[in-house]
Formats: sequence, structure tokens, C-alpha cells
Amino acid sequence: MKALYKAGPQAGFELVDRPEPQAGPDEVKIRVMTTGICGTDLHIQSWDAWAQGIIEAPLIPGHEFYGEVVETGTGVRDVKVGDRVSGEGHVVCGICRNCRAGRRQMCIHTVSVGVQRDGAFAEFVVIPETNVWVHHDPSVTPELGAIFDPFGNAVHTALSFPLVGEDVLITGAGPIGLMAIAVARHAGARKIAITDVSKPRLELARQLGVDLAIDVSTTRVRDAQRELGMREGFDIGMEMSGHPTALPEMIDNMNHGGRIAMLGLPSQPITIDWGKVVTHMLTLKGIYGREMFETWYAMSAMLSSNPALHAAVSAVVTDTLPAVEWEKGFDIARAGMGGKVVLNWTEF
Repeated sequence: MKALYKAGPQAGFELVDRPEPQAGPDEVKIRVMTTGICGTDLHIQSWDAWAQGIIEAPLIPGHEFYGEVVETGTGVRDVKVGDRVSGEGHVVCGICRNCRAGRRQMCIHTVSVGVQRDGAFAEFVVIPETNVWVHHDPSVTPELGAIFDPFGNAVHTALSFPLVGEDVLITGAGPIGLMAIAVARHAGARKIAITDVSKPRLELARQLGVDLAIDVSTTRVRDAQRELGMREGFDIGMEMSGHPTALPEMIDNMNHGGRIAMLGLPSQPITIDWGKVVTHMLTLKGIYGREMFETWYAMSAMLSSNPALHAAVSAVVTDTLPAVEWEKGFDIARAGMGGKVVLNWTEF
């Protein structure tokens, strides 16, 4: 099969022929149709310090995908050949304290598809049946199915706190931040503001219905509050960027008792005014991945019941390229000027 491959501990990938993976007794083999390019994949391609600390090459990367089941192991009970599916990328142990308590997203032995085990930048991928999400809604296209993983990040983050009637600040208008706009609107937010420095991404945010898209290279969030007619600060914050200045500025603009969900991974230490966190009684919550599998049920239910949300999330995919053009796709994703980039593994 064709696959993007990192042969050793160095920067770059190669599009090469690799042996097809074989499904074990409790596993499912999937013919990959589409794969999304994630920030994690950019780190792995660059072989930066983060990648060096977590990746063991050789490796086939890729964890955001949609495809068709072509083979099931002898122990597989529910997933069928022919099912159209996406995959939960976190493979958990099932026996640690958190797993046994139903908190699988907090498993201390998590292994990630495309990070610690071969992933979906390939014509075929194998994952446990327990990680397969079967799409029963025919309106889920291969492009939309490929971004269920990051859409799940947006849903997990946005639904961490009640949103009805609340004023929401999102920092970072990347694909996940853009999807969070649609989720927050669906969940009943009053005013939604988003920040970034990329004019194309801020324009995408406007098209998705954000109340205010703030270019923080020229405008401060406090000034934007006045434009929205706000007097007391934001009720809910979603930090999606990982930028070292984003969280401190968010904290400065939260109402007393405000709640912040943090998904963005900082690339360097962040200085926080912890006195303000205490005296303003703020709540900060770290978010990683998706709740397994409550987030997945919420995603499918919202998409099937809300055509506007379905259209908005689908619109976050701005570039779809044949897999053979993977280098161009990675360049587009790394430039950070658009939405989600998806590779099509049915075209060569």
C-alpha cells in the first residue's frame, strides 16, 4: 500500500510502498478514503523537540480519517465490513483506574494512532473495534468524516461549561477554534468573539457567524469588549491557540467567576497572574482529546439535527488534495492561512 512514512529520527516524510497492516482478533482494517492534516502531523514532519520526545520512528503518521471497513478480526462483534467510519485516535488500556471508572479519555496508558502506533496517512489503517465510530448519517461526507477528531476537540472544549446566554471568547481561529464558533452558537451562546492574526482565518470566522473577529496584531480584546457592548467581561473562554500571550489576555478580560477551557498546547512557559485567578474566582480546565464516547454521540447528534451547524463545520475544510500532493497539503497547513486540509487517498 502507499503510505507517508517516517523511516527514522529525522525531519520529513516519504510517500512509499509499505506492507498492508493485518487486523488482530479485536481489530478492524479500514480502507482510508480521507485524512486530515493536524498540527501534530506538522510537528512530526519537522521532527522538532516535541516530536523527538514522543515519537519512535519508523512510523506512519495520521490520526484524523474517514474510510470503509474491509476486514474484521475474529473477536469483532458489532462493526461490519462495508461500514463507513472514523476513528478515535486514543487507544486506551481499559484496566487503569480511570478506564474502569468510565473516564477513558484520562487513561494513563494512552497510545495514540499515528503517534505511537501506525496511523492513517496510508491506504489502510488498523485500529481496535472499540475505537471505531460508525457513521449512520449519509450526510457525513468523506471530508467531514475526516475531521471528526478535531471536531471532537472543539465539542469537548466548547461543552465543558454551560453556554446558554453566555458571552464567549475564543483565542485562536484555526480549524478547531472555527468549529467551536458553530458549536457555541448551537449551544446557545449570546455573543461570540474570536482572536487571531491571520486575516483569512478571521474572515472565515466572520463567514461562520462570529459576532466579532479580533485581529490581535492591531486590536486589544478589552477594546473589542466595548464594541460588543459588554461591561463586565467574558463569561466563558476557550483557549485554542497555545500562544504565550493568549491566556494572560483572556484572564484579563474574564468576568468574575468566569470559566476557561484550555485546549491549545503552549510552545513555551506562560506567565499567569495567579492573584487575579484567585481574586476573580476563575476556573481553568485543561482539555485533551475527546470524552470517550460521549463527545462522539454529541457530535453526530448535533450534525444530524442542525443543518446550519453541519454546513458550518463542513466549511472548515478549505483544501482537499490527492494524497500524492501531500507536500503541497502540508505546506498549506503549515502556512496557517486557511481552514482544514484533507488528503484524498482514493486519488493518486
